[in-house]
Amino acid sequence: MLYTRQLWRICMQDIDEIFSDKGALAQTVQGFRVREGQIEMANAVAHAIRENSVLIAEAGTGTGKTFAYLIPALLSGGKTIISTGTKTLQDQLFDRDIQVVRDALKVPVTVALLKGRSNYVCHHFLQRAQHEGRFESRDDARYLPVIVNFARNSASGDKSDVPDVPENATIWPHVTSTRENCLGSECEFYSKCFVMEARKQALAADVVVVNHHLFFADVVLRDEGVSELLPASNTIIFDEAHQLPETAGLFFGQTVSTAQVIELARDTRIEAAVSARDTPALPAAAHALEKAARDLRLAFRDESGRFPFQALARIREFAPALATLDEKLRALADALEGQAERAEGLEKCWQRARVLLDELRDWRDNEDASRVRWAELFHATLHLNATPLSVAEIFQTQIGERARAWIFTSATLSVGGDFGHYARQMGLTEAHTQTWESPFNYAENSLLYVPREMPEPNTPTYTEAVVSAALPAIEASAGRAFMLFTSLRAMREGYDRLKEAFARRGLDFPLMMQGEGSRTELLERFRRLGNAVLVGSQSFWEGVDVRGEALSLVVIDKLPFAAPDDPLLAARIEKINQDGGNAFVEYQLPQAVITLKQGAGRLIRDETDRGVLMICDPRLFSKGYGKRILRSLPAMKGTRKIDDVLEFFAHTAPADAS
Repeated sequence: MLYTRQLWRICMQDIDEIFSDKGALAQTVQGFRVREGQIEMANAVAHAIRENSVLIAEAGTGTGKTFAYLIPALLSGGKTIISTGTKTLQDQLFDRDIQVVRDALKVPVTVALLKGRSNYVCHHFLQRAQHEGRFESRDDARYLPVIVNFARNSASGDKSDVPDVPENATIWPHVTSTRENCLGSECEFYSKCFVMEARKQALAADVVVVNHHLFFADVVLRDEGVSELLPASNTIIFDEAHQLPETAGLFFGQTVSTAQVIELARDTRIEAAVSARDTPALPAAAHALEKAARDLRLAFRDESGRFPFQALARIREFAPALATLDEKLRALADALEGQAERAEGLEKCWQRARVLLDELRDWRDNEDASRVRWAELFHATLHLNATPLSVAEIFQTQIGERARAWIFTSATLSVGGDFGHYARQMGLTEAHTQTWESPFNYAENSLLYVPREMPEPNTPTYTEAVVSAALPAIEASAGRAFMLFTSLRAMREGYDRLKEAFARRGLDFPLMMQGEGSRTELLERFRRLGNAVLVGSQSFWEGVDVRGEALSLVVIDKLPFAAPDDPLLAARIEKINQDGGNAFVEYQLPQAVITLKQGAGRLIRDETDRGVLMICDPRLFSKGYGKRILRSLPAMKGTRKIDDVLEFFAHTAPADAS
């Protein structure tokens, strides 16, 4: 502990001073401005830490919520875990924000960054990749020596520190480990393992920065008696907390994927070649298992999609393919059992085969009413999921285990100031809730445009109508636009129609689409060009920060209601209605509002930003719930006339416009 309880009280009394115009932040942070909402939030976080209570804090864009929770956390003297939505935000917190606050406060706080093990180079698998010499592409062969050199000289082993190898390069799964295939203390490289070193630093640090996926993975490990990180913490802070219900559902549930099975088959072949060359039945069983896994994926003709368990019976090839996978997985487990004593790697493969077999059968046979069984299809893999209907009770158990402070913060947690939906999802029945509006002048600097005469969103020509309505606004804004769609199909159609329209009208705005590169690459190009139009779907609705003139128009095609045939949503709707509730009012509408607020939040990112938010959905005015949605958005001037948009942009022309 850095501070005694008495000193802690003194530090808390200094919060107002720290955030004042002559305080520590003003003296060290360039461009610092006093914001009342930030000071109030910092005091609310300090109170929650002092009282070991639960706080749900919604802070609008520009409030400065990061410093508002960091100041009291770093002054508290206890161990703090800060969990963020993405690894990008993790790096930003660790590399920039915490360092700034620590320097301003001049406190000797130790800080550690902890990511999932797949983010760290594994010496064992790196050596195996060198010896095996089999690569999926020429790029892999070129990247391997770069990673070898990095591993020799790096202190962290974090793959994000290797700029010459893309994060999505296919070499990474071959040179990193998973929880399933890690050899643990039996590994010859255990003493210099990057993952173990990162965990040691995290255990010793005062502040540990993780992401939501790693946090819940640690919760699951703790329930198995393995975790050491969480029990030692005094304060847990979730930034981007609106993502937690979905993330928690994944981790408190269970997933078996064809990718896991194929990876097991691959590792078995490699281990057999090293330690069981005299047993040809082993690689043969692995090959048979891999074929069965690929055949199960091929039972679906779709490229992607979600399927409820009951619907899988209508896919003729699914049941026999699943039975074959079960048979081949059992055969491999039997073959490995007789060889497991020969090498640690073979024993690990045997254990993984047994676990996968148990999980596969549990998914197939266990009709637990508290969870939803469903399948999710990706381009190259199939996930068989069993997800709890609700994480509220599970999360309540986590909070009630010991006295500590829990802080949940985001710009989008309430619906019109009501936190009931979020609190029910997370089981936060005793939480204190508070909201701080954005300090930005939305009334002067922005415009909400909802075009008239739009067709209903379920009509076949809707996306065509969206593009037609958006074109005059895009021309007026000189590009500088995001077009956000609620589905990939609509996104692709919208991109094609925009491309045709640009060619027809002679518009030379650079046109980009999600998927043409990584999100980081696309955003860097968008900022650099200054007049681009970026067409995106889910990836660009949140976690995207483009400040300044490069983004002056955000077009949203429709209200982001989740597809009613989604297996998880359908099951939750049925449960709420069966219990006498109104699923639309209690669940579907609040979820849509929170998602819409995220999309709308891409527009104004700084106090000098100006722009137009265009929402094309006519239901904002034709349905009774439209008023509730509008009240949840920032206080923008509203219009239904394109002439008002043209006039707005006439007064906000880009700086380099002639």
